Amino acid sequence: MKHFILSSLLLALLATSCTNSKTGNNSVVRLITLDPGHFHAALVQKSMYEGVDSTVYVYAPAGEELNQHLKKIDAYNHDSLNPTQWNEEVYTGSDFLDKMLAEKKGNAVIISGNNRRKTEYIQKSVEAGFNVLADKPMAIDQKNFEILKKTFATAAEKKVLLYDIMTERSEITNTLQRELAALPEVFGQLQKGTPENPAVEMVSVHYFYKSVSGSTLIRPAWFMDVAQQGEGITDVATHLVDLVQWECFPDKTIDYQKDIQLVGANRWSTPMTLDQFSAITKLSAFPEYLKSALDKNQVLQLYVNGEIDYKLFGTYVKIKALWDYKATAGGDNHYSILKGSKSNLIIKQGAEQNYKPTLYIEPIAGGNTESYTQTLLETFKSLEAKYPGIELKKGSAIWEVVIPEKYKVGHEAHFAQVTNRFLDYLKNGNIPTWEVPNMIAKYFTTTQALEMAKNKK
Repeated sequence: MKHFILSSLLLALLATSCTNSKTGNNSVVRLITLDPGHFHAALVQKSMYEGVDSTVYVYAPAGEELNQHLKKIDAYNHDSLNPTQWNEEVYTGSDFLDKMLAEKKGNAVIISGNNRRKTEYIQKSVEAGFNVLADKPMAIDQKNFEILKKTFATAAEKKVLLYDIMTERSEITNTLQRELAALPEVFGQLQKGTPENPAVEMVSVHYFYKSVSGSTLIRPAWFMDVAQQGEGITDVATHLVDLVQWECFPDKTIDYQKDIQLVGANRWSTPMTLDQFSAITKLSAFPEYLKSALDKNQVLQLYVNGEIDYKLFGTYVKIKALWDYKATAGGDNHYSILKGSKSNLIIKQGAEQNYKPTLYIEPIAGGNTESYTQTLLETFKSLEAKYPGIELKKGSAIWEVVIPEKYKVGHEAHFAQVTNRFLDYLKNGNIPTWEVPNMIAKYFTTTQALEMAKNKK
C-alpha cells in the first residue's frame, strides 16, 4: 500500500509539472527575498530580468547577514560596467516570516541562507501559494526530505513552481560533457562499471576562504555548523548527484524507490583553528553552538567531507565532496569522468589546466584509430554548429575540447542563467516532466547517504 501511495504521488507530480504556475493577477514577476543568509541570494540579483519588477521585498531579521546582502545589492546597482536597478524594500520585524506570508507583496520567493530552517521556509511559502527558487540544498537530512517530498505534492496541487538553483549545469564543460555523452558515435554507451571501478566519478573541492564579487567573503558563523549548513554529503554533493542524473540520463524520469541503490557512504572532518575561523567570520571566539565540535586542542572539526557510492539505473557511481580552508593555488575545483564503450569524457581543473575546467575525450585503449578520428571529427561538427567556436585539439592519446572564452562566464554569472530558466518555466509552464521527480530523487540520494554514513560502524 505504501509503495502504491508513493507511486501515485509521483504520477501526480508528473501530471502537474507542465502546468502553468502562478504569477499573480498579471504576468509581472515580483521577487521576495526571505532571510538571505548566504551570498547566493544576492548573486540572483547581479543581473536584471525581463518581466521582473525592479522592487524586491526583503523579509529578514536585522543583523550583519542582512547588511552584507544589501551591501552586495548596492554594489551591483553601482557597478561601473553593468549596473542593476534594484530597489530593496526591507522588513526586519521578528515576525518577518509571518509578515511575508500575510502581505503577499510578491509571487516568487528567493531562499538562500541557513539550511536549518530552509525546508520549513520552502514548505510555508509553497503552502501560501508562492513560487519558490531555492538555493541548494533544499533538505539536509531525512526528516527534511520527507517534508520536502510532501511540499512538492503541495506545489503540484497549488500549481506553483518549486525549483532549486543548480548552477553547475550552466558550466560549459559540464554542458559539453553531457552533449558528448549523448553522441554514441563518439562516446558509445555508458558503461555499468563495478564498485571498484565506477562508470561515473565526480569530485568537487571547495574552500572556506574565498573571494566573491571582488571581495573576501565574510561567512556567518553558522556556516561552520553542520546542523545548520548541512554536511558535505547533503550540501555540495547535491550538485554532483544532480550532474550525474542530468548528464548520464538526460530527460529520463527517476523513481527514487526503484532506480537508486545506495552501496556505501563515508564522512570525515576538516580542521579549522580559531585564527582561521576569525579570518572568515570576523568573530574573536567560537559561538556556543560550535563548542561541541571542538577537539581536545580546541580546533574545530567540521564534517564537511563525504563520499557516496551508489547505483543509478544499474550504473555504479562514486561522488566526493571535499572542503579545505584555503586554496594554495587556483580556487574551487571540479573533476569528472564518464566512462563509455568508445571513449571516456573527462573534466580536469588542476595545475596542468591552469586551474580552469578543461574537457577531454579519451578514446578507450586501442580505440584511438584513424577510423575513430574521422568519425569523431565528423560527428563533432554538430556541436560546432550548436556552440560556434568550439574545436578539437589532438594530443598524443587524448583530445582536448577547446572552448572560446565567451562561454566561460564564471560561477557568479550562472545564477542569472538558472534564474532565467526558472522565469521561463514560471511564465510559460514548460518545466520538463522529469525535473520534479528527479529533484526528489536527488535529495533522497544525499539524505539517505548521510544516514548511511552516520550509522556506519
